[in-house]
Amino acid sequence: MSTPLRFDETQGQEHTVPLDGQPVTYRAFMDLNYVTMPVDPIQRLNVFVPAPYFSGGTVNGYQRVTAPIFMPNTVGGYLPGPRDFPDNPAVYSRGETILRALQRGYVVVSAGLRGRSQTDGQGQNIGKAPAFIVDMKAAVRYVKFNAGRLPGNPERIITNGTSAGGATSALMGASGNTDFFESRLQDLGAAPATDDIFAVSAYCPIHNLEHADAAYEWEFDGIKQWHRQRIRVENNRQICTPIHGYLSERELALSPQLKAAFITYLNGLELKDRAGNPLALDHTGEGSFKALILRDLKESAQTALSAGQDVTKYAGVIVNGTTVIRIDWPQYLRAITRMKSVPAFDALDLSNPENDLFGSRLTPARHFTPFAQAQSTVTASLADADLVAAINPLTYLLKKQSHVAPHWRIRHGAADRDTSFAIPVILATKLANRGYDVDFALPWATPHSGDYDLPELFDWIDGLCR
Repeated sequence: MSTPLRFDETQGQEHTVPLDGQPVTYRAFMDLNYVTMPVDPIQRLNVFVPAPYFSGGTVNGYQRVTAPIFMPNTVGGYLPGPRDFPDNPAVYSRGETILRALQRGYVVVSAGLRGRSQTDGQGQNIGKAPAFIVDMKAAVRYVKFNAGRLPGNPERIITNGTSAGGATSALMGASGNTDFFESRLQDLGAAPATDDIFAVSAYCPIHNLEHADAAYEWEFDGIKQWHRQRIRVENNRQICTPIHGYLSERELALSPQLKAAFITYLNGLELKDRAGNPLALDHTGEGSFKALILRDLKESAQTALSAGQDVTKYAGVIVNGTTVIRIDWPQYLRAITRMKSVPAFDALDLSNPENDLFGSRLTPARHFTPFAQAQSTVTASLADADLVAAINPLTYLLKKQSHVAPHWRIRHGAADRDTSFAIPVILATKLANRGYDVDFALPWATPHSGDYDLPELFDWIDGLCR
């Protein structure tokens, strides 16, 4: 009789797939339970192992017991993130990421995670916050519980994700073994193990939601027109329709209030630059913190220019010959354009995905900031502040209450408008201030997206693990 949640390496099926003209052979273990009392079928995971590890072989210098365990997720918009696999035709799939990780010799674990839209047979909500992170923690506990049985080094777990999935990855790295989620993990029958991890890869993480509205208005205050896309899926293809609009008079009045709130928040963080100098903003929103972001943008533009890219297609990029002289902040922001109205995340009518995320078992959506609750245009309730804080990675960096991953790689595109540049910069800076290893960049001309630099990501992982 098998022990619950015990990994069985005899149950895998071998596959060979061509990649860049070379065969990648791996063993796949599909649809494994990672909790003993799941509340939805999505709570299963897939394991993929390079085939040589079952015959004493090596891949890229790794062996069965030394290979990193790479755990990407498919979460987007805080919707359900199904478990993934190579050659998965679904629009959400990152199957190529899995294959390329296997090619590098990594063991890959892809767990299905609940999301904000899920309900049970009685119509009650089962995927609201913090379900996504509870499931991810349970999956990590499954991996650690099976140390020695499941190939790979459980002390070298690296998470990866994009957007809300990037936030999931970052939250895993920040909140290891914290008490807040313990009762929920026990309710699911999670494995008796820890859930701290070794390293985080996060692309454009949509996080720090209670301060994201204020950060957005600090950045885009004064820009009245917004541009975004309406996305629908037909025949497993994403169809994007551009839509445009202008801020209302009320939104224009709220924007400076939120901007002012961000200045207060930012200054309270007591961030420091690499030289130990304070990063702050004055009452107009100018200061050393803004200068830090401009420096990062300038460095990104210079790297692109040196590689032969035309960086001047974005207004506000001032170039002299082969040198980027400076970035004109207002011009550049108008060039990449505002995407969202006011507030950007905690919509006053509860219509945004993040409102949906903070619903409860019986309530579809809630506000998650006192500001939006006070300004609400509909009858609404406010999510518990402890819950909102618990899914913010910054919470665990401001007060020691968890085991934080020692290594971080954060990427946020220089053309990304889904959240303010300030949000990832705050995360990267606070991590560095706390002494963690941080690799942060704003890749030039890159929109809200992820997994666009897998060779560099995997080089980073190899540099940590080999």
